[in-house]
Amino acid sequence: MSEVITVKNLSKSYKDLLAVIDLSFSVSKGTVFGLLGANGAGKSTTIECILGTKCFQKGEVEILGQDPKTNRRGLFEKVGVQFQEANFQENIRVGELCEVTASLYKNPADFKELLVRFGIGDKIKSPVKELSGGQKQRLFIVLALIPAPQVVFLDELTTGLDARARRDVWHILQELKKQGLTILLTSHFMDGVE
Repeated sequence: MSEVITVKNLSKSYKDLLAVIDLSFSVSKGTVFGLLGANGAGKSTTIECILGTKCFQKGEVEILGQDPKTNRRGLFEKVGVQFQEANFQENIRVGELCEVTASLYKNPADFKELLVRFGIGDKIKSPVKELSGGQKQRLFIVLALIPAPQVVFLDELTTGLDARARRDVWHILQELKKQGLTILLTSHFMDGVE
């Protein structure tokens, strides 16, 4: 298996706070890799450093053999991201948000099919602000999958999901893994990730 994500000796600090210290790991194609730790342990910071959206003091990072800081445009079509927090225009509807997201990519996935798979197909005309916490979380996962990525980053993806929704999401992600998708996820729920 080839390495899709490679992190070597990554270190990131905020003034006197050491957020990530000398972290190294690699993720092979078609695997699910969990970055686990308590709240505030540096998981989201690590993802932001890997994606090149946050500067770091030391280390090397590659996604699909490319440096994300110098080749963001090249990686844009190949990487999906679901951040722990997301803000959208207050009155935007689910379908509109998906259409706008899909318009950014050359060969996007069918977002209507993704909405149905994640159990929110009936919310396509609903304003995002009216979705429950769990429905928003599933929408954010759909948005991360619209690019039809080779690798997807999911930051605290089970936040706000009840037990059944968590099982459903894990099942769908396992199906996507079998199709070759590489998944890097973060969680503070150790038992749920196994």
